[in-house]
Amino acid sequence: MYKAIAANKRNTVLIMAVFVGIIAAIGWAVSYLYGNRSIAYIVIVVAVIYALIQYFIASKLLIATTGAIEIQKKDNPRYYRIVENLAITIGVQTPKVYIINDPAPNAFASGRDPKHSIVAATSGLIDLMNDQELEAVMAHEMGHVQNYDIRVSMIAFGLVSAIGFLTDIILRIIFFGGDRRDSNTSPIVMIIGIVVLVLAPITAVIVQFAVSRQREYLADATGAMTTRNPEALESALTKLEEFGRPMRKQSTSSAHLFINDPLKPGLFSKLFSTHPPLADRIARLHANEAKF
Repeated sequence: MYKAIAANKRNTVLIMAVFVGIIAAIGWAVSYLYGNRSIAYIVIVVAVIYALIQYFIASKLLIATTGAIEIQKKDNPRYYRIVENLAITIGVQTPKVYIINDPAPNAFASGRDPKHSIVAATSGLIDLMNDQELEAVMAHEMGHVQNYDIRVSMIAFGLVSAIGFLTDIILRIIFFGGDRRDSNTSPIVMIIGIVVLVLAPITAVIVQFAVSRQREYLADATGAMTTRNPEALESALTKLEEFGRPMRKQSTSSAHLFINDPLKPGLFSKLFSTHPPLADRIARLHANEAKF
């Protein structure tokens, strides 16, 4: 468990380096296409600023896009007390608690750090789960808070948004306007540059999804250790597998934050899946029950 957390922190540094490399590649492509190397530095600075803005407002955007409503203890004592007790157990500040009016059973955690965290569950999840299962699901979400997964997710979200934002603008300029300063740019270099611009956002999203899959396994383990009841989480995941459905309000940019994939399955759902298969997660929990 603790080795996994340490490895997760090391991987976080590597992942951020990959994103910086992608942004640098975008800067290189544009600087060569326009014959001005200073453009590369401008691209990096713009990407960092945009990513920081996304980082600080991402939770508010997430609340708005999902339709989540903040509640107090009197609004849903059962659900709120479970979150409150889990926060006490793991020694963090109680996050803001939200409910999403949606019959699809799901939940997510978000925020910059434990002091600025939020957790949310759908009405469908709260109605479907018994007390132990609901506690197990929210322990999973609090595991994301405890492991600082929420911070990494927000950083990744910001960088992916920045990469998509930059490439969209640059490709529009290339194809619909703007004269390149160096008209003698080699066609091969131009092709390579355009390929980099096209592949950059795709690569960034794949990296983001790969990060999410690994962190779901770790949050499962963290939640099981918090409650000392892996069977409850296994039961909850089994219900999600049986009764899970796409959410009414969906967004590919935030799908990786949920305990179960909230999107409609598509042709490339396996390649771009933000989550490991529920059956695999259940099997891992079952195989490690004695350790918890």
